[in-house]
Amino acid sequence: MNRKIYGLLVVLLVTVSPALAEPVSLKLPPIMLAGVESQLNVAGLADEQYSVALNGQTIATINKSSELEPISLLAPQTGEAVITLIQGDQIIARGSVPVIPAWVSLVPPLVAILLSFLLRSVIPSLFAGLLIGAWAINGLTWQGAVTGLFDTMTIYVLNAMVDPDHGAIILFSLLIGGMVGIVSRNGGMLGIVNQVLPFARSPRRGQTIIAVLGLGIFFDDYANTMIVGNATRPVSDNLKISREKLAYLVDSTAAPVATIAVITTWIGFQVGLIEEAINGIDGIQQSAYVLFLQSIPFSFYPFLAIFFVFLVVLSGRDFGPMYKAEVRARSTGAVTRSDAKKSNDRQMDDFEEKQDIPCRAVNALIPIGCLIAGVIGGMYISGEGESLQDIVGSANAYVVLIWASLLACIAAFMLTLSQGLLTLNETVEAWVIGARFMLTGIVLLVMAWAVADVTNILQTASYLISLLGDSLSPQMLPTFIFLLAAAAGFASGSSWGVMAILMPLVIPLCWAVLEINGMADSEHLHILYSSIACVLCGAVWADHCSPLSDTTVLSSLATGCDHMDHVTTQLPYASLTGCVAMLICTLPGGYGLPWWLLLPGGALMLFMVHRLLARPTDSFTQATVRSH
Repeated sequence: MNRKIYGLLVVLLVTVSPALAEPVSLKLPPIMLAGVESQLNVAGLADEQYSVALNGQTIATINKSSELEPISLLAPQTGEAVITLIQGDQIIARGSVPVIPAWVSLVPPLVAILLSFLLRSVIPSLFAGLLIGAWAINGLTWQGAVTGLFDTMTIYVLNAMVDPDHGAIILFSLLIGGMVGIVSRNGGMLGIVNQVLPFARSPRRGQTIIAVLGLGIFFDDYANTMIVGNATRPVSDNLKISREKLAYLVDSTAAPVATIAVITTWIGFQVGLIEEAINGIDGIQQSAYVLFLQSIPFSFYPFLAIFFVFLVVLSGRDFGPMYKAEVRARSTGAVTRSDAKKSNDRQMDDFEEKQDIPCRAVNALIPIGCLIAGVIGGMYISGEGESLQDIVGSANAYVVLIWASLLACIAAFMLTLSQGLLTLNETVEAWVIGARFMLTGIVLLVMAWAVADVTNILQTASYLISLLGDSLSPQMLPTFIFLLAAAAGFASGSSWGVMAILMPLVIPLCWAVLEINGMADSEHLHILYSSIACVLCGAVWADHCSPLSDTTVLSSLATGCDHMDHVTTQLPYASLTGCVAMLICTLPGGYGLPWWLLLPGGALMLFMVHRLLARPTDSFTQATVRSH
């Protein structure tokens, strides 16, 4: 009997289920910009015909078959837009949306950039932009200002943190930072350095070894700077290499190699920003990780910066303030100016190896090898397809990065404990110290995600497209982005901060410009790849030139070089490399010239200019110094 009743209930539910369907509803945008199109979606329509009215004027006629197609809304003036869904003479649904001036959508990122100039700090600048954006979303009223203040944390920052992909990037950053902390504290990193340094018997060979070490410690620019700078300073001084040259070698092989290597602490940050930027762009089918990989060949400045380091080192020739510093060191043995500040000679205790333990290179090489093997193997295991690009593109990059970094951490723990190099508590503490060094980057990333969410709601990219889309040449777009990132990076001193601010704006703008010009196809994807790369390249170039740069300051500290001496000696080298990268590579690359032709062309130009400007510095007498 019970079964019969149950069966009747099932039949009844199936029969009446259409009546229980989703009610008709309007899915309104949170905010509208005056004069800029917004999208409206309608759900739960029946087969009848409906009309949509904006402020009493019919703008569209729809039915059930067209409900999946977004409806374009255009509010001509500020105030409030009233949207009504009408069936016959009956109002089915009604809603209102605040309409704000279109230029307000530019304010959050502009405030973030401007305050970066003024405050010399990116995190509070991003928060200010986020706060203004939240206020604008709430209608630019006094009540909206209060609501927006709390929304910054309860909605935007919280949503940025709880997103599974964002959480994966945060976890990866913490794991790899912790691994760096362990292999630094257990002497593994110093062991690698010690294995290489005996080959340094002359200033030229010594500089070559330092540059090679800078490339070898590729997975994090901070770790690179701290480890190579501190470890090679005694050898550099003994070979009469100026502290200015040592700081240049350390600084110019830190961020550049970390930006183009495919397994670094930068990758999670960059892929996370790209992922956020491509959300909602239907025409881009590639994953964020594949876009990052495709952009690497167009990262001309990092490649040329590394090339120029080895050109300077192997030629034994310098120019500008660096020439004077090297002549002083060679001829007098004074590796710093007599009146240079000495306070930078302190050691970075947190990342120093523990005293009285053997420094074995294998203790760093095995975890690093596990990291590399974990990423390669994880991509192959989790990906599908016949070609390498298909496999990498279909793989879950976030999961793979966690697998690899966890494997590296486990290897570092086991090697350290099995040899008795550190106690369990000391090993955990070293991991925590390494992870702590990633905290600033993680906070930056979370704030960037939150600001990207706000700019997406405010339709900043749409407004930029309406302003620039018809007038901005697609071919010139990468160069324009390079200069914009360089200006913002020089002012703020943070390449990560610049990427956080610009990447969510640049990718939608670039894609829209390509679509407007009928170039959104595979033949012109190099412009998108180059634009992505130019956000990074412009930021890193400015990072090398700005005295506010965190890595520039860190390079001065780690090498014991007066900070402004480092800036003034590196500036001509970075400026030359940046100009060549932009004019010889990025600019013609926008017009379709292949990267594999442009990169050698840029290297050749650097070689010719260096040969023209530079003079030998290896063999000088006191008399020669006075004559120059």
